[in-house]
Amino acid sequence: MPELPEVEAARRAIAEHCVGKKVRRSVVADDSKVIEGISPSELESALTGKTIVAALRKGKNLWLRLDSPPFPSFQFGMTGAVYIKGVAVTKYKRSAVSDNDEWPSKFSKVFMELEDGLELSFTDKRRFARVRLLQDPETVPPISELGPDAMLEPLQIDELVEALSRRKTAIKALLLDQSFVSGIGNWIADEVLYQARIHPQQIASNLSKGDCEALHRCMTKYAVEVDADCSSFPIGWLFHYRWGNKPGTVNDSSQYPSNWIFHSREKKPGKAFVDGKRIEFIAVGGRTSAYVPELQKLTGAKSVKAKSNPSRNSKSDEEDEDEGSEGEELEKEKEIKNTQPKKDKNVKVDSHRQQKKAGDSVDNTEEDDEEEKPKKKSGKKPLKTNKLQRKVVKAKTEVESSKRSESDEISTRQRKKTRK
Repeated sequence: MPELPEVEAARRAIAEHCVGKKVRRSVVADDSKVIEGISPSELESALTGKTIVAALRKGKNLWLRLDSPPFPSFQFGMTGAVYIKGVAVTKYKRSAVSDNDEWPSKFSKVFMELEDGLELSFTDKRRFARVRLLQDPETVPPISELGPDAMLEPLQIDELVEALSRRKTAIKALLLDQSFVSGIGNWIADEVLYQARIHPQQIASNLSKGDCEALHRCMTKYAVEVDADCSSFPIGWLFHYRWGNKPGTVNDSSQYPSNWIFHSREKKPGKAFVDGKRIEFIAVGGRTSAYVPELQKLTGAKSVKAKSNPSRNSKSDEEDEDEGSEGEELEKEKEIKNTQPKKDKNVKVDSHRQQKKAGDSVDNTEEDDEEEKPKKKSGKKPLKTNKLQRKVVKAKTEVESSKRSESDEISTRQRKKTRK
C-alpha cells in the first residue's frame, strides 16, 4: 500500500503545482464507500470556486487547506494515488494508472480542474481509500488519533527509550501501530529493523539501549535537502527526494542502496537474499515480515512467536487492515506455510499400531486381569464380568456338592448302625 514516501511525494507535488490556484471545476464519483459521509454534489460544491492554500500531511493522511472550510481529506488506503496531468508524482505498483489510460481515469474519485487548466485527480482502484469533508481535519479521527509523524515529529532518543520500555509487544507490530508513530508501513518497518539489526519479533521492552539507539537512528529523518547524504539509514533516505528532471517525483527503487532488504521483499521464500544473506518471511502482528536470521537475532528470555496463520483482526490502522486482504500478501503467506514442515497425520496411527503389535507378545494373563476388572458405567455400580460370575457359581456348586456328599455318607452310616 502507499506509505509515507508516496503520500509525501503527492503532498509536495500539490504544494508546488496547485497551491495558490482556484478550483474552476470539480467532479466527484458516486461511490459512497470511498466518499464518506457526504454526497458527490455536496463535495463538488465545497471544492468549486475555492483556492488551495496549502497541502498538509500526517502519517499516511493528506488534506487540502482551502481559503475557507470545510477541507477535503484523503486517506490513501491500499491503492489511493494522486495524479497531476503532465506532472509525474509517484507510481506505486498496486495503484499506478497507465499513461495510456483515459483521463481522468475511470478509477478517479475526486477530479479538479484549476484556473490555469492544470488537472488533479485522486484515484483508487480497490476502493479502500476514504475521502472526507471536514471542518478541521487535525482535530477529528482518524488524524487526531495518530501518533507523532515519523518524518515531521521524530521522537527524541529519550522519549523513544521510555516509550519502548512500557511496551510488551513485538517491535514490528509496534512500529505498524499508527497511534505509536504514524507513517511507517509494512515494508518500511522491515527495512528499519533490518538496518538496525533487530529481530521483528523482539519484545519492545526487552530492547537494549544500543538497540534503541540504532532504531532511533533508522527512524530519524537524516536527509531532506537536495544533495544531502544518501548513505544514511533507511528512513532518512526515504524522506530524501531527488527532484531530478521532473520536480516532485520520487524515482524508482533503483536509486535505493543495493544493501536494502527492500529489493528482495517480493521474491519467493528460499530465493530472497540481501548481500548474500538469506531472507526469511514470517508473520508478525498479522503481517508478512521479511528479515535476515543471520543478522537479526532474538535476545532475552521473552519474544513473540510467529504465527503461521496470522489473524487479520490484529491491525495497526485502517490501511494496514485493508492491505491484509491484498492478494500478494496472501500469496506470500501461503508460500511461507508451504516452506514449513508439515505434520504427518499417520504418526499417531502408526504409533498406536506399534503399541498394539507389541502388546500381542505380552502374556495373556494381563489381558485376563483387565477382563476381570469391573467395568464402570456412569451413575451405576460396577458390574461383574461373566467370567467372574462363572467362577463364583462353580465354587458354590463345588461346596454344595461337597456338603451333599458328606450328608449322604453320614446317612448311610446311620442306616447301617440301625440294621445291626
